[in-house]
Amino acid sequence: MANLKEIRTRIASVKSTRQITAAMKMVAASKLRRAQDNILRLRPYANKLHSILQHIAQVSDASDDNVYARYTDELQNVLLVVVSSNKGLCGAFNANVAKLAVSAAQNEYGNLMKKGSVHFMTIGKKAADYLKAKKYTVLESENHVLDNLTFENVKIIAEKLMLDFKEKRYDKIIIFYNGFKNAATQLLTKEQFLPIEVSEDSNNGQIQDYIFEPSKEYLIENLIPSTLKINLFKAILDSFAAEQGARMTAMHQATDNAGQMIKELTLNYNKARQASITNEILEIVSGANALNA
Repeated sequence: MANLKEIRTRIASVKSTRQITAAMKMVAASKLRRAQDNILRLRPYANKLHSILQHIAQVSDASDDNVYARYTDELQNVLLVVVSSNKGLCGAFNANVAKLAVSAAQNEYGNLMKKGSVHFMTIGKKAADYLKAKKYTVLESENHVLDNLTFENVKIIAEKLMLDFKEKRYDKIIIFYNGFKNAATQLLTKEQFLPIEVSEDSNNGQIQDYIFEPSKEYLIENLIPSTLKINLFKAILDSFAAEQGARMTAMHQATDNAGQMIKELTLNYNKARQASITNEILEIVSGANALNA
């Protein structure tokens, strides 16, 4: 009977877990719908602005006061911004993006890593936990922005990154995040935030001439910072939508696994109960035969 009690306890425990994972799946699905709508509305606008930004950078350089297009021949300091989530239970979502950033740091900036000139900044607690566990120094963690994901909050982070680049604290800033494709698929993405990458035209690398209205100086001073802020906001929105998709998928799989486990435990319980009843019948029959003898 002790074995039966143990199986009953396990069945009750797994059923409770299944209820929790099913509820978390529904919550993630609800958040995913809103996050998906937000990123799908923003993405075309942000992509077009980014294309314009690259073309402006193509016809301007640091001598035009476009400090955001300033390239350095020999990198001194690099900042890697890793966007993850504040919560777990979303499969390999957080580990994958953190591993991508670490791999880039080791393979692309190995010499700078040895000098301690590669720095990490995290947006999301889980990436910070991963990097700290691997003994990497995280200079800043802007985890609070995910608790209230608005453009105004992201804009503050973007302004700080632009100021750090402008004042030459960093020669390059790269963002790592999970891009949203659908609920079951996340695309690991690496984007150069600063300096602005020049657009590669199909006209054999020739630089086109543009008529600027308003002036090129005005665009550099106003449009470029605004576009950079929107690009960072898009990356974080992408990651947030991908997070909800990953969590919904993980909780769906966990719920299915719990259901399968309940079936197996119920089958084992029935077998054990049948064996127990058979043993009791055998004991009764043996006792009756002993009395008759």
